[in-house]
Amino acid sequence: MVFHTRGALVDGESSMEPMEARVLFSVTGMTCSACARSVEKAVKRLPGIKKADVLNNRAGVMFYPDYIDEETIRVTIEDVGFEATLIMEEMNEKYTRICRILIKGMPCTACYTKVESILRAIRGVHRAQVASATDEAEVHYDPLIVSHDQLMKTIEDIGFEAILISTGKDISNISLQIDGPWNDFPVSIIQKSLQALPGVEKVDIDTNLRKCSISYKADLTGSRSFIEVIESTGSGSTGQFKAKIFPKGEGQDSHRQEEINQYKRLFMWSLVFTVPVFLTSMVFMYIPGLKHLLETKIVNMLTVGHLVTWILSTPVQFFFGRRFYTRSYKSLRHGSANMDVLIALGTNAAYFYSVYSVLRAAASPHFEATDFFETSAMLISFILLGKYLEVMAKGKTSEAIAKLMDLTPDTATLLTFDSQGNVVNEEEIDSRLIQRNDVIKVLPGAKVASDGFVTWGQSHVNESMITGEARPVGKRKGDPVIGGTVNENGVLDIKATRVGSESALSQIVQLVESAQMAKAPVQKLADRISKFFVPLVIIFSFSTWLSWFLFGKFDGYPKSWIPSSMDRFQLALQFGISVMVIACPCALGLATPTAVMVGTGVGATQGVLIKGGQALESAHKVDCIVFDKTGTLTIGKPVVVNTRLLKNMVNSEHPLAKAIVEYAKKFRGDEENPVWADAHNFESITEEILAEVEELAQTGILVSIDGQLTGVLAISDPLKPGAREVISILKSMKVKSIVVTGDNRGTANSIAMEVGIDDVIAEAKPEDKAEKVKELQASGHVVAMVGDGINDSPALVAADVGMAIGAGTDIAIEAADIVLMKSNLEDVITAIDLSRKTFTRIRLNYIWALGYNLLGIPIAAGVLFPFTGFRLPPWIAGAAMAASSVSVVCCSLLLKYYRRPRILETLEIQGITTV
Repeated sequence: MVFHTRGALVDGESSMEPMEARVLFSVTGMTCSACARSVEKAVKRLPGIKKADVLNNRAGVMFYPDYIDEETIRVTIEDVGFEATLIMEEMNEKYTRICRILIKGMPCTACYTKVESILRAIRGVHRAQVASATDEAEVHYDPLIVSHDQLMKTIEDIGFEAILISTGKDISNISLQIDGPWNDFPVSIIQKSLQALPGVEKVDIDTNLRKCSISYKADLTGSRSFIEVIESTGSGSTGQFKAKIFPKGEGQDSHRQEEINQYKRLFMWSLVFTVPVFLTSMVFMYIPGLKHLLETKIVNMLTVGHLVTWILSTPVQFFFGRRFYTRSYKSLRHGSANMDVLIALGTNAAYFYSVYSVLRAAASPHFEATDFFETSAMLISFILLGKYLEVMAKGKTSEAIAKLMDLTPDTATLLTFDSQGNVVNEEEIDSRLIQRNDVIKVLPGAKVASDGFVTWGQSHVNESMITGEARPVGKRKGDPVIGGTVNENGVLDIKATRVGSESALSQIVQLVESAQMAKAPVQKLADRISKFFVPLVIIFSFSTWLSWFLFGKFDGYPKSWIPSSMDRFQLALQFGISVMVIACPCALGLATPTAVMVGTGVGATQGVLIKGGQALESAHKVDCIVFDKTGTLTIGKPVVVNTRLLKNMVNSEHPLAKAIVEYAKKFRGDEENPVWADAHNFESITEEILAEVEELAQTGILVSIDGQLTGVLAISDPLKPGAREVISILKSMKVKSIVVTGDNRGTANSIAMEVGIDDVIAEAKPEDKAEKVKELQASGHVVAMVGDGINDSPALVAADVGMAIGAGTDIAIEAADIVLMKSNLEDVITAIDLSRKTFTRIRLNYIWALGYNLLGIPIAAGVLFPFTGFRLPPWIAGAAMAASSVSVVCCSLLLKYYRRPRILETLEIQGITTV
C-alpha cells in the first residue's frame, strides 16, 4: 500500500493489515466437481479465509492467522465428508504464475472443455479455464515445473494455434523493433545482455521481423533500459543497433481482426463459386435457352450442367472449406467430436454422393444423375458467413476492455533534471517507455500517463473514468494521481511510481479480463450437454436417413411423397444431411460466456467491477444485504457538525480529534504551514448534554480554556449521500437490509433508524459478522455483505456475494466478489440490477439455443413432411445453424445498452443529482 504525506511519498505496509498465511491440503474421497465445490464453499465460509481453490484433489487456502488456523480448516474439510492432509505450509506466490493464451481454431463448446481438461492434466498446472467468448485460456501454473512454452505446445499438439497474451499479473511485456547489422553480429549477444538485466524474465528475438519481445518486472527495470543495452551493443566495425517500440497492431485485437478478415476473405471467395452453382442448379434450369445448353449431353447421361456445378463446387468443398477437414481430423484424433465433424460429414455426404451420381451418369446411357453440389457449396458458404458474423460479434463483447486500455495517452513529456533539481530537458516519448521514478510533465487538458504523485504544481484532475467521481479533484504537491485521468487546468510534474502491469488502470483491466474468464455455474449445463451433443446428432442423423430409406424401400409411405427429381435414397439422404448440419452446439456454448463478458464489461464502465460469472450469478439471487456502518453507510470520516471552535489544536491521534483539527483548519486555510498550540491534561466529563448529543448518533467533546468549560463540540460520522434512498429502493426490490457494526449500540441504532433499517447488530467482532452471515444463509437467504475494512473481510468471504467499497482497504477489496469503484451506495443497486438483467439475457439465450435445437432437429428430420409436405433443404438448415450462433451473441450484445434503474438517474441526493 502507498501512503502520501505533504510533499513526500512513503512506500510501506500498513501495520493495521493482518499477516497472511498459505496452506495446501491433499483431499481424498472427492469423486466429482460437486464434491470440490462443497469443500470450497465450506472453507470459504470460515472467518479469516481470503481465498480457497479446490482442484485435482488438492485444496489451496490463503487465510489470516489472526482469525483462524490450518487445523480448523482441515477439520472443516473433514466435516464435509472427506479426508484432508496438510502437505505444504506458507505457499509462496512467487512459485505460482498466471499466463493468458489466445487459442485460435476452437469451433464449439466441446473444444473448450477438451482443452481445459488437457491443460489441467499437465503436471504443475494448478488451474486452467478457457473462455468461449474470447477464445482465451487462463492458466495458473508452477514455473519451476512447467513453462508457458510447454503449455502452448500442448495446445498446438491438440490441433489449435496458441498465441501468448501475457505471462503474469506482475509481469509486463514489451516488443521492440531492432534495426542494425543483423547479418554481421550474433544476435545471441543481445539476448544474453538483456537477460542479464535485473527483473528480466524472458527475451525472445524474431530475426525475420527484427523484433525483440521482453517479459520483465516493471519495479526493477524498464523499456528505456532495454533500448540503451541494445543500442550499446554492436558498436564499432559492425555498426550500431537502433531500437524503438514495435508498431502497434500485434495484440489480441489484431489477432481478432486478422481472424475476422480471414473469414471474410473465405466467405467472399466462396461466393464467387457458390453463386454460379446456385444459379446453375436453381435458376438457369428454368430459362429456356440456358436450360437447353445445361442439359446438353457430354458423355452418355453426363450433362454440361452436372460438369459445371461439379467444377465450381470442388474449390469450395476442399479449399475454402479445408479448415473444417483439418479441425475435424484433429478433433477425432484426440477422441472427441466437435461442430467441424458435423459440417465435414454433412457436406461430404452431399458432395461425394453427387460425384457418385455424376460418374454413374457418365458411365450409363440410361441413368439420370441428381446431384447435391449446390447443397455442399451453399452449406460451406453460409457457415463461413455465420463464422464471420460470429467472430465479429464476439469481438464487440470485449469493447469495454478496449475502452479502458485506450485511456492511457500515446505519448508523455519526460523531464530531465540537473544535480540542483532544475529542469534541463523536456522530451516527448512513447508512454510505454515510462519507467518507475521518471518525472512526467502534464499540461492542462492532457491525460496523466502514469500512476504517481505530484512533485510540483497545482491543478484539478478529472478522475471520473477510473473512480466515477464526477467532480474534478484538487491536486497539489504530494497528492497521488492515477494514470489515464485528465488534468483540467494547471501544469503538474508527476513522479511515476507504478508503471506497466502495476498501474491502477492495468489492475482494473486485469480484474475485468479475469472476471470474463471465470465461468458461471449455469454454464456447466452447456458443458455437460456438449460432451454428448455431437455423437448423439450423428447417431440421430444416420437413424433419420436409415428410417426414411427403409420406409421408402418397403412402401411405408406413398410414392407421391417423393419429389420428381429424386428417388427414395436421395430423399432420405437430404433428411439425414439436414439433421446433421442444423444441429448447433455452438449456440449453447456461447449462451452464458458472451452474456457474462458483456455484463462484466458494462459493469466496469459503470464503476462496478464484478469478479466473474460466479459473482454475477449469485448477485441476481440476493435477497438480504448485510451493511457495515463505518465507511459504508457513513462517510467514514468524523466531522464537527454543531459547535464553535474555542481552541485551535490537539495532539491526540484519535479520529475524533482529527475531525476537530480539520474543522479548525477551515479558519486558518490561508496559511501553508500554520503553527498550532498544544493541549495537555485531557479530562473526560459526563453531563446530560453529552447524552442528548449521543442520542443523535454524535459524539460530544467538552472544551475548556484555562480550566474553564467553554463549550461542547458535537462530532458525527455523517451518512453517505443517498443512503436512506438506497435502503428504500432495496425494500422495493424485496431485498432485506441489516446493519452489523462494531460500534456501540446507541450509535448503531440511531444510524439504522435514520436510514430505515430495523435489524441491527452492534458491538460485533469480525468473526461475529461472519457468523451472522452464516445464520442468514442457514435460514434460506442469499446474502450479500457490503463493507470496506479489514474487519469486514471474513464476512465478505463468508457471504454469497461480497461487495467492497472502492475506497476501502486492499484486503477487503481482495476478499470481495464485487468492487464498487465509486464508493457510492447506489452502485449496490446497480450491481444487483445488472446481474438480474444479465441472467435474464442468459435465460433467453438458453431458451433460444435449446429451443432452436429441440425444434429445428425434428423439423430437419421431416416430422412435418407427412402432414404438410414441408422439408428443410440442407443448405437452408446450414444457414439456420449459422444464424443461431450469431443470434445468441447479438442477444448478449444488447446488454451493452444497459442503463441502471431510472429511479437512480432521477434521484436527487441533498441537492446533488447522481451521475
